[in-house]
Amino acid sequence: MPAPWIDLSGHRDWLGEQARRLLDFYLSAADHVAGGFFALGRSGDPVTGVPKELWINARLIHCFALGSLLGHPGCTALTEHGLQGLRQLFHDPAHGGWYWSATADGPADARKQTYGHAFVLLAASTAAQAGFDTEDLLAEAAGLIETRLFEAGPGLYVEGWDRAWTTCEDYRGQNPNMHLVEAFMAAAEATGDHSFIDRATAIAERIIGQFAAADGWRIPEHYTATWRPQPDFHRDQPRDILRPYGYTPGHSLEWARLLVQLRSLADAQAGAGHDWMLDAARHLFGRAVADGWDAGRTGFVYTVDGDGSAVVADRFHWVATEAIGAAAYLFRATGDESYDRWYRQFWDHAALYLIDRRHGSWWHELTPANEPGNTTWPGKPDLYHALQATLFARTPLTAGLAAALASR
Repeated sequence: MPAPWIDLSGHRDWLGEQARRLLDFYLSAADHVAGGFFALGRSGDPVTGVPKELWINARLIHCFALGSLLGHPGCTALTEHGLQGLRQLFHDPAHGGWYWSATADGPADARKQTYGHAFVLLAASTAAQAGFDTEDLLAEAAGLIETRLFEAGPGLYVEGWDRAWTTCEDYRGQNPNMHLVEAFMAAAEATGDHSFIDRATAIAERIIGQFAAADGWRIPEHYTATWRPQPDFHRDQPRDILRPYGYTPGHSLEWARLLVQLRSLADAQAGAGHDWMLDAARHLFGRAVADGWDAGRTGFVYTVDGDGSAVVADRFHWVATEAIGAAAYLFRATGDESYDRWYRQFWDHAALYLIDRRHGSWWHELTPANEPGNTTWPGKPDLYHALQATLFARTPLTAGLAAALASR
């Protein structure tokens, strides 16, 4: 058998070059007048005249902080620029927390969403590990997540509140809870507070150990206020960018990667006893590939129905990146050569269809025929998923992306 790709120096060199190309593409995103970052269009031009979104901005801070750790020129300055955007453009001085979207004139959407706050915590944690002073952001984000967004009864986190924290949304979703697992692991490494690992474990036990395990290892995405699954939610909005109808194979792959990392961190903190996470990760990966991977044309569908049939067959770039990460981490954790084979196939798909060598970055959306699409993901606003895909194979299971780079 040939050597695993993740151990090949040539492959790692190629990954490093892809990371450099990605970071260079997004250096033009900074708005040096109003603060924060613009979304970028398909050719890399800033999209002006529209509100800036918290989650995209926080993700870019996370990525530029990783770029700073990689020694990529421009990233240190843009990390600081983005952090100032969190403190000024997006921050609510009256009620605390961060607006969902904002302009130079104030909030465009003043809701306080758990999804956005999870990425503020991730951005602050990554930046802290890159040497930036984010103590204020870490303290406020962690405090609000625990006091405003956590529900002690179900042990999970709400979707969000209005600006003044007076009215809580009735909807509940697994997606922000999943990203809190990622943010909590980063926060534990940034602060040394290992209670964040306990919080991440509690989410995983509920969302995966209970809900996904009871649903054939498909993850229910949508819930009522009492955490009852809503399988018909958004049946009329199958292309919603954050709350689509049906099951999302990409989230199963993302969870598989997170569970492998969480198992390692939890075992290091509390001793062995978290093998269920590795077993669950393997189940989630297998179900996602069986439901979502198009073996003929390659690529993952966006969503499937309860029987595994495709609902939205378009391919989104972030799903492929999470497949890459899940395969790399599962191979590292198990030594099972099938995961190395999947890892190669997923990168083949990305290299042949998703990486835009003419304009830069990755196409965010492809049609079922693997041609560039523009229906759900206009432009190229998101660096987070593609950049991380270039780092997974170069990261040990015992550390997060920032912690691994900082330790070098």
